[in-house]
Amino acid sequence: MIGSILAAAAGVTAASLAAGLGWRRQAQRRVARGLETARSDAIVEAGFVRIGAIDQWIGIRGEDRSNPALLVLHGGPGAPFSMFTPVMRAWEREFTIVQWDQPGAGKTFGRNGAAGCAPLSFERLIADATRVAEHVRARLRPAPLVLLAGSMGNMIGAPLARRRPDLFAAYVATDFGVGAENETRSYAQTLARLREAGDRRGLAELAAIGADPARWDLRAWQRKQRWIMQTDRRMREVGRTLLMPSILTSPGFSLRDVYHLQRGMEFSAAQLFAEFMRYDARREGTRFELPFFLFQGEDDIFTQSGPAQAFFAEVEAPHKEFASIGEAGHFAAFTRPQEFLAELRARVLPQVLPASTRRRDERLQRAGPRTRTRPRGGSAAAPTCWQRGQ
Repeated sequence: MIGSILAAAAGVTAASLAAGLGWRRQAQRRVARGLETARSDAIVEAGFVRIGAIDQWIGIRGEDRSNPALLVLHGGPGAPFSMFTPVMRAWEREFTIVQWDQPGAGKTFGRNGAAGCAPLSFERLIADATRVAEHVRARLRPAPLVLLAGSMGNMIGAPLARRRPDLFAAYVATDFGVGAENETRSYAQTLARLREAGDRRGLAELAAIGADPARWDLRAWQRKQRWIMQTDRRMREVGRTLLMPSILTSPGFSLRDVYHLQRGMEFSAAQLFAEFMRYDARREGTRFELPFFLFQGEDDIFTQSGPAQAFFAEVEAPHKEFASIGEAGHFAAFTRPQEFLAELRARVLPQVLPASTRRRDERLQRAGPRTRTRPRGGSAAAPTCWQRGQ
């Protein structure tokens, strides 16, 4: 999904870069200051770890390494959520955030290229996600590990949570797609918007690809996605105010990383498209042997709330809860980060933390944020990098 939004905002990218790299460097320094932490029990690490047959990039950030950890599975395809680290900064007070650039994505694609990441399949990504979860558990033990999957990340997260519930204290799904029904619905809604606007070109292009997702190739699907962007005000705003600023100002993204980001999305889309179009969230069943949470943007046109809620109704789990994130479309976690964090705090933490720890954290929450200071004689914590850094 990110690739479609970036394509629609490509003019913003070119204009921003052409306006001056000096602005970008200043913005990155400003964002980097906001990411500094001075707590002695904080953890800030980033670098490459051997996962399976290749080196893969993993970043870990949190104010207290004893907090529950969130392993974030990004979507795309091939679009790392590590770009949203500044947006998730407030989460780090209550969770240790683990970002992983999957094979075919971001820094992992930059390190290994297409040759090292191919062949790419969802089964391979599930296997690698299992290895990443095992690595994170060993690194952060005894902190509980929560799986947070967004958009296409749920095509990895749902089977992983079903197959290896022993690795996780809970599974949180967001931007959850169930399969072809999402494509059929979004096509029909976009067609209706184009008719209302009298957009002959858009109507002609959608008519040319037809209404049956089973007949689409990658180019046809991308064309449909672009017209969604053209007709959906909320998603245009996401591209302008969230995605482009995140890519251009994230301190962890060099211009080479931005290039690899785009190339990785193109590579991953070509490798995974056929599997994506055959996906059915119910194929492996709807039983989970761990707490299951579904937080969905109420206005999400890509992965719509109606089919997601229907799937949720069928889920059997030891505990399950649904939350609708108001005034949010796709990327609800990142367009409404405070509201999403409030749902994590109210619904997920009670399931993964002992009662005594919850009471302590509630007292700290009422006390408000701590004053940020630097350690005596030192500077705020800087990332620890594994292997040869980023």
